[in-house]
Parts: sequence; C-alpha cells; structure tokens
Amino acid sequence: MGWSVGLCWWLVAAAAAWAAAAAAEGEVGAVAGAAAPRRHAYAAMMYMGTPRDYEFYVATRVMMRSLGRLSATADRVVIASLDVPPRWVQALKDDGVKVVSVENLKNPYEKQENFNMRFKLTLNKLYAWSLVSYERVVMLDSDNIFLQNTDELFQCGRFCAVFINPCIFHTGLFVLKPSMDVFKNMLHELAVGRENPDGADQGFLASYFPDLLDQPMFHPPANGTKLEGTYRLPLGYQMDASYYYLKLRWSIPCGPNSVITFPSAPWFKPWYWWSWPVLPLGLSWHEQRRENLGYSSEIPVVLIQAVLYIGVIAVTRLARPSLSKMCYNRRMEKSTMFLLSLLRVVVAWSILAAYTIPFFIIPRTVHPLLGWPLYLLGSFSLSSIVINIFLLHPFSVLTTWFGIVGALFVMSFPWYLNGVVRALVVFAYAFCCAPLVWASLVKTMSSLQVLVERDAFRLGEPNQNAEFTKLY
Repeated sequence: MGWSVGLCWWLVAAAAAWAAAAAAEGEVGAVAGAAAPRRHAYAAMMYMGTPRDYEFYVATRVMMRSLGRLSATADRVVIASLDVPPRWVQALKDDGVKVVSVENLKNPYEKQENFNMRFKLTLNKLYAWSLVSYERVVMLDSDNIFLQNTDELFQCGRFCAVFINPCIFHTGLFVLKPSMDVFKNMLHELAVGRENPDGADQGFLASYFPDLLDQPMFHPPANGTKLEGTYRLPLGYQMDASYYYLKLRWSIPCGPNSVITFPSAPWFKPWYWWSWPVLPLGLSWHEQRRENLGYSSEIPVVLIQAVLYIGVIAVTRLARPSLSKMCYNRRMEKSTMFLLSLLRVVVAWSILAAYTIPFFIIPRTVHPLLGWPLYLLGSFSLSSIVINIFLLHPFSVLTTWFGIVGALFVMSFPWYLNGVVRALVVFAYAFCCAPLVWASLVKTMSSLQVLVERDAFRLGEPNQNAEFTKLY
C-alpha cells in the first residue's frame, strides 16, 4: 500500500503549499477610499436563508476581488440584507467593497404554483436602482467570471441586458441608470402584483422591460459618451458556460468575450470542488479564487481530515486481526439464510457509506485538486475498515474506487476535439466499467456466503487459524 501512503503525504504537502499561497495571496490590497467619489459601480447582492449562503458569499468575494485586479475604474458594491453575518460584511469591507445594508423585499409571488423558494429574496436586486449616487451600475450575479475589463458597459443606457435565451434576457449581468422614481415604481408594481412568470427577479424585470428584444445592439461610443434609452448587450458579456462544453472552446462572434456565466443546476456551480472535471470550466473559477482570495478558511479542515484518514488506514492495518475477531463469536439465533441476508445488507450499506460520507464532509468550496484527492483518501480509508471487519477481498471493495480514479482521468483529459467526443468517451468508459463494478459486488456477496457456510460467524471456537491462513 506504498502508493496510498504516497497519496496521503502528497495531499498533506499540497494542502500546506495551498495554505502558504493563501497567506501570501490573501493580502490583496483594498482600493483606497480617499480618492474622489466614483460615478460608476459594479454591484452584487447577498442575502441569507438558503443552504448555500456561505458558497455565494465566497463567490461574491472572489468576483469582487477579480474586478479589482482588472483595474476596474468603478466602485464595488454589495447590497447585503441586514441578517448577513457581521464578519462577512467586515471581510467585504476589508476587500475594498462598499456594503449597503437593506431590508429584504417581500416577495408577493410566493404563492405562485411554479415558485421556487430559492428565488424568494432575489427581488433584493431591485435595490440597485436606489444607488442614485452613481450614474451607471452594472448589476451582477455571483457566478460570473470576468476575463477582461468591462468598464465600457458604463456607457450603456438606462437599461441594457444580454439575451442568452433567444426571447428572454438574462439578469446575471445588466446595466442600469439608478433612479429613485424607477425604484419606487418597481415597488408599486410589486405591491399591485405585476405579472411575473417565475416569481423571481428574472421574470419581474422581463415583464418591466418587455420591449428590450426590439432595441438596438449596444456598441460603446469611441468618444466615451454615455448613451440613453435601452439596448441589448452582445452575448460576449454573458457567455453561457454550456456553449463552451459543446466545442470545448469559445466561439462567440458578437461582442468581446469578456464574462462567463454559469446559469446551471445549483449544485454544479463552479465553486464546488466536484464541479471539475465533470464540467471543464470549474477549474477556471477556482484559479480565479486561488489568485484573488486563496483557501485559508478551508485548508485547516482539509489537513485535519487528511490526518484522520491516514490514522484510520494505519489503525486498520495494525489492528487487522483484532478487527476481524469482531465478526467471530457472534451467536446465530436465526437460520443461516437470515444471517446471510443481514450480512449482505450491512456490508452493502457499509460500502455505500465508505464512498458517500467523505463526499459530504469535505469543505464544498475547496479547490478540486485538493477536494478529489481528499475524497479518494477518505473513501479508501473507510473502505479499509469494511474490508477488515467483514474479511472481504480488497480488490472487490475497491473496484469502484479505481473506477472513480479512472473516470477523473478520462474527464480531465485536455485534448478532446470537442465536447461531443468527450461525452462519448465518458459514456464508453462508464459502459465498460459498469459490468466490472457489478461483478465486484457479486463477488463480495458470494464471499459472505462462503464465510457463513463455513461457520465463520458462529458462536464457539471457530477454526480461526484455517480462515486466517486462507484470507491473509
């Protein structure tokens, strides 16, 4: 098992290196507050009440810091609900971000049949129109990756947005001209129950600006003047990540390729460690985090878990005979078939737990190059407990483990011609692995039957020497 020890120490060394990098890079300077007031702002919102509050907080910090590194000549503002933890607010201020605290807007669409509760507080985005100290505001969702400076957006009119959907604009990035009159009118429209197809900010704004599809495309004037009216933004300002997965490269002909957005399933946002290599662009977001924020908050947890897993492996190796005796000296009060069925259920659930428990306790926003090795180490260590307690063949239990390792290499291979070829290769790999995983499970269940039939689990004085000789 020398390779497993090598994996363990590689993980510890890598985590230590990440900690050092985080300490160095986490000191990105805040924008000086003594400068003259700025006329423009990049804004995002933050509220509490979802299972993913911390993840969106981290994502917001990464996005705001990346804007600072791109030398954006605008303030960075976060519209935060009053219940956002003070330490989060202070961390944002330390990053040079201005925090505007607001009360949550009541969502009048909660009783709609198609309403999704995770969008309950997204109407807080309307507070962007109340930022009247700015001439223009670019309102952002937290799942944006900025590839280059986009300050030219501040030349757009009173409302500008991108049409990802051919008929409905996307509210992950839009430009607005703040106005208290507009803000008060929006609140009035909420009170009277203006039509809103999805009950969220997306549906409300699409209803409030219904004619945007018929407006001209935005092209920033060369002389730097600001436009009035409403405009459509080129797709390059909101490049849907799903477009990349088809060709594994960007091919956006209209507008600058400036901003990537991830309007995907909530559990596949780019900040989750398992998003890569399942989704190739997940690593891009984590590289931005590594450069702008670091991983100092997750590294201690990663190190503790790695040490615990290494300890589990060491203990199971040293205490192997003692663990196996737990399976002996058990009174069989029912028939052999009942005992066999019970053992099969217990073993199946134990193996399942060995592969699932590490997944759920790893910090969800850690870098994939730390998350996946930690998961593999954890599942290997817990599988070793199952192997030793139930006297199972190691390769039968670890077939799934090797299959996961292979799948990671297949998905992370960087030289596929396009996304279709990649998907076909992943499917072919899964098709070939499925019979092996099934065969390993059948072999594991068969080995339990052999042990029961040979009275390995009966009360009394079992022939331990014979079984030990055969198994070890």
